[in-house]
Amino acid sequence: MREDLLHFIWKYKKLPLKDLVTSKNEAVVIVDAGRHNHLAGPDFFNAQVRIDEQLWAGNVEIHIKSSDWYAHHHEKDRNYDNVILHVVWEEDVEVFRSDNSEIPTLQLKNYISDRLLGAYQDLFDKKGSRFINCEKDIGQTDAFTIKNWLERLFFERLERKSNVVFTLLEDSKTDWENVFFVLLLKNFGLKINGDAFLSLAKALDFSIVRKLQHDPFQLESVLYGMSHLLDDDTISDEYHMLLKKEYRYLQHKFSLEEERVQKPEFFKLRPPNFPTIRLSQLASLYHKHQNLFSLVIEATTLEEIYTIFDVSASRYWDDHFTFGKSSRKGVKKLTKKFIDLLIVNTILPIKFCYSRHLNEAVDETISSIALALDKEENSVVSNFAAHGVTAENAMESQGILQLYNEYCTKNKCLQCTIGTGLLTQNS
Repeated sequence: MREDLLHFIWKYKKLPLKDLVTSKNEAVVIVDAGRHNHLAGPDFFNAQVRIDEQLWAGNVEIHIKSSDWYAHHHEKDRNYDNVILHVVWEEDVEVFRSDNSEIPTLQLKNYISDRLLGAYQDLFDKKGSRFINCEKDIGQTDAFTIKNWLERLFFERLERKSNVVFTLLEDSKTDWENVFFVLLLKNFGLKINGDAFLSLAKALDFSIVRKLQHDPFQLESVLYGMSHLLDDDTISDEYHMLLKKEYRYLQHKFSLEEERVQKPEFFKLRPPNFPTIRLSQLASLYHKHQNLFSLVIEATTLEEIYTIFDVSASRYWDDHFTFGKSSRKGVKKLTKKFIDLLIVNTILPIKFCYSRHLNEAVDETISSIALALDKEENSVVSNFAAHGVTAENAMESQGILQLYNEYCTKNKCLQCTIGTGLLTQNS
């Protein structure tokens, strides 16, 4: 037995509503189950329960055993003094509030059908399941329910990402341009170099970026120098030597310190994702747009964002991927696929958080961009598609990632619309 099942039973009233009695044989009528609370405090707020003809309004606490009340020290917590009913699977002790008044207890084990318990057990039965608990039954859920749930999960994922943004905002003393630079540089590094680029973003004062963005060569020299990409003295390439000379000058001028910066990796990366290329593209982006943050915030369509990020690495990289080694000639532009990743991981979260900061609602703008954006391609999205849940755009693929990471892998099936729907349908 798990508490989440008891929460489900209470929330959806999956028990016989007639002839319910407390452990003291008092008649119980559930008028309103209350609002489910997933944070600290009682499990359901503002419930209404009639006990022996007396209507009570207050909170409901749920446990496996009634003695859990004391195991969790609720008797010492005044936040639980307004509990009007203790709902448990099994009563093993009487329970009292901090003022020593007894709390009525409803014991559920004699009221729950074997069919419901069987359906719950089937939901968590992993025999033959290799991906998620409900993979054998998820196809029973109608498309409308899934689409609405994925939209809610998309915004839930944005809320989770906003924690990082607001932490950076506090550290930067509310400098939104600085926050955007940090997030953008990190995500230019993708998974392999994300941490290395983040260490660079945190070590490089954004005021220096502002001073240098008029000259992409100077900005490149600082990005490369602080990332230890100019350390190799055996490279005789002229551009490398010019960058190194410029970096030494700027390092002295701005007292730059690169000791805390992690050197980025080249191993396992396709050449277009080499840190040399990505850092040059970033320098070009900040050179092209002196007010990049404002442009991104003001953009309301996908096409506007693509236009903003229409930049290339500097000309040296037209026939290089690394210093001193020539390659086939070709302009190193930011690709649509890469920009899409930046939109999902940087631009939509920063727009979401900035609107929250201003107490403005831009959910419609964010939704329209996410709906117009191609879905992501990864193993999680592909696995869901194989089991009948397909993503048609980035909003839905982001929702699927949130579903998998925060619900499926954590067995939170009864906090999931799909899981509760299946349990209701099969019980």
